[in-house]
Amino acid sequence: MMISSSHHTREQFEHCLAAIRQASVEILLLLNVPVSEGKDPRWFLEQLDSARLGLGGWGAVASKLNLNDAEMTAFTLQLRLLQQRVPQYESGQDVSENQLIAAMRFVTSLEYLRLQQPLLTYDTGMVPEKESQLQAQKQVRAIELMIKGLIQQAWPDPVRLNNHLKTLFNAERVRRWLKNGEINDVLSGMLFSELAQLLVDKKEFSRYYASLFNAPDMLTLLVEPRKTLQTFLEDIRQIRNSITVQQPLSGAQIQLLDSYYTQITRSVQRAFEEGRTRVNPAALMAVAESDLHAFWEKAQKLDRTTGGDLFEVRDSIEKPTQRATRTPEQREQLISGVLWGAVGVMVIAIIVGGFWLVTSSKPQQAVVAAAGAPPAQEMRETPSSRETLTRMGVTWDENNFRSAINRNDTRVALLFLQGGMDWKMSWTEEALSAGYDDVLEVMLRYRLQMTEQKPCRRFINTLSHAMANGESLTSMRKQYLKAFCTVPGVVKRQQHDAEMATRRAKSQPDASTKKWQSIQTAIYEVIR
Repeated sequence: MMISSSHHTREQFEHCLAAIRQASVEILLLLNVPVSEGKDPRWFLEQLDSARLGLGGWGAVASKLNLNDAEMTAFTLQLRLLQQRVPQYESGQDVSENQLIAAMRFVTSLEYLRLQQPLLTYDTGMVPEKESQLQAQKQVRAIELMIKGLIQQAWPDPVRLNNHLKTLFNAERVRRWLKNGEINDVLSGMLFSELAQLLVDKKEFSRYYASLFNAPDMLTLLVEPRKTLQTFLEDIRQIRNSITVQQPLSGAQIQLLDSYYTQITRSVQRAFEEGRTRVNPAALMAVAESDLHAFWEKAQKLDRTTGGDLFEVRDSIEKPTQRATRTPEQREQLISGVLWGAVGVMVIAIIVGGFWLVTSSKPQQAVVAAAGAPPAQEMRETPSSRETLTRMGVTWDENNFRSAINRNDTRVALLFLQGGMDWKMSWTEEALSAGYDDVLEVMLRYRLQMTEQKPCRRFINTLSHAMANGESLTSMRKQYLKAFCTVPGVVKRQQHDAEMATRRAKSQPDASTKKWQSIQTAIYEVIR
């Protein structure tokens, strides 16, 4: 049995290496590096570095491959990890599970690159049969329900769980999860990336979950199990997104998911058998087809409601600031307020004393004394925007500003803008999806305070995925595109993306490529 398993692993690995060699030749020729035959991963990395020197930097390489900076970085990092795991390979050599995972992860990167650059036509394997696709859906479902089960085991009281989530994230996000989820089940309203984040956050993992993922032979791809788990769950997020939009998984994705499922669930299964947890991954895999269909229907509905699970599983949760540190201006206002308050008390004391003296000796002058009081009221200045927010119980804090935008609170958002707080275009994504035009119009009136550097790449990417999930290119979205994304560089890049989408639709004509072509073209028509 062990020999059969080892032979199968070696076959899969050699298939991955063959695909990488074929792809490396096409990629290097596109980058003006003449080669006739692909070799091992280290050689490919060296040739990519030669292409970087020849073209003038990684930015030029990324441009040739139609990748952005982050995607180019991820591509090279995965190649480096592969060449570290497999410095050299001879046919028939023993292959470890980690070497196979590193190879399959890089093959999925090559598949993504092929989608981005239609000039690349290398083959990475056939689309698996329906049974394999169904098994993949079961595995993703089991992993997601396992994560929910582990969180519920750590926090059995729903009220305490809700309060804990408010501390980790913020109250506004918890309210949104409760609204999107089932009654009294906050976890059912969370995206997969948010559930995964709650599991792999440094403090949360060490406090509640580390003992369940301590098998010495599992989760060893990277330095520590938590970091490996984070990496695997991020890849699963992308696979889950493909399933949600009913896009067939590739052979490499299915093989990779199968390895991930084993690596992630084996330790938890062992803990269940030893009585250390009530979560049973094997039972979660035993699901009827009707229940599986219902699960993915709910997932698709949540995906449409939220605009998709677009953000990666990060290393730790970005906790909201409970109370913003006072700026020098705020400290100055506080001191000034205290001093003026003291002056006001003294003035009132003097007036009261004078009034008493005057009325005790000359009653007829009381009217004159009383008439002198109103000017003191007229000296009070109109409160500033920051003071008004403070009186409302709202601290001068980015998180409070963003929450106001997300709940369409024009009054609070306007006070932050009038007080001089800068904003970022990415903060408007939820409001645009929800159609909160009132607060979005207020933000546009203060467009000079939008200080995000190069906001359009993310904005257009998020908009494209939202439209792919059924949202429309509203008039407000068009206004934001025209306000911030009509600079020549952005227009040129979008023209290029539209042309690439058109080529892809012609070379691979199907509903998905034609839809993507119409989306990219529509965005380009707005900003051209």
